[in-house]
Amino acid sequence: MPAENALLAAGTGVVLCGTAAFALGPWLIRRIPEPVLEEGDTKPPYAELAGPGTRAAYWCGGAAAVAGGLIGWMLGTSAGLAAWLILAVVGAVLGYIDARTRYLPSAIIWPSYVLVGLALVAGAAATGEWGSLRRAAIAGVIGFGVFYLLWYVFPRGVGFGDVRLSGLLSIALGWLGWGELVVGLYGGFFLGAVIGIVLTATKVLKRKQLFPFGPYMLVGALVGVLAGQQLENLYLG
Repeated sequence: MPAENALLAAGTGVVLCGTAAFALGPWLIRRIPEPVLEEGDTKPPYAELAGPGTRAAYWCGGAAAVAGGLIGWMLGTSAGLAAWLILAVVGAVLGYIDARTRYLPSAIIWPSYVLVGLALVAGAAATGEWGSLRRAAIAGVIGFGVFYLLWYVFPRGVGFGDVRLSGLLSIALGWLGWGELVVGLYGGFFLGAVIGIVLTATKVLKRKQLFPFGPYMLVGALVGVLAGQQLENLYLG
């Protein structure tokens, strides 16, 4: 069911997120420092992704507008909306970069922790939802820890960029609830694993080739927002 003032929040999400990602996406991509690659690894330079003739702005803007609209429709004008609209913009840019390069730049992820965290603190201060803020912090630790363990055990399957992103997504999902956290994280992992297996089986992806897992984590987080509470209620009866 749509939240209070859902139409207003959805329209705001479409306009603000789409415009911000369209304008900021290429600007950010051009300014990201190149990572130190391991021997044998290659990637297109970040500057090429946002150069003349590319479609980075349209991809980032379109993805952010869709995500912002859906998030606004579900959350309405609630205390967590600002944090999630920020995440919609950041996620659109990160998803585009990871899909093209198989890297999730920490130069974007770490500052996003600050922006999302400040937005949630402001939301808690304005509404008194300190319990939601506490749950968000705990969820961030849990999500980061789970993906860190996966990276430690299976480093070729989960990159450390995915670990960094998992903490950011877990904080925002945890603010909404435990159901949203579980569905958001597990949904992204399940979606990425299934598609990765299919691509490997059909030889589209080589067995030892790095897999861009970030976009599936981001889609999973969006599914957590849209269906996490409903699935939790269904599971609990």
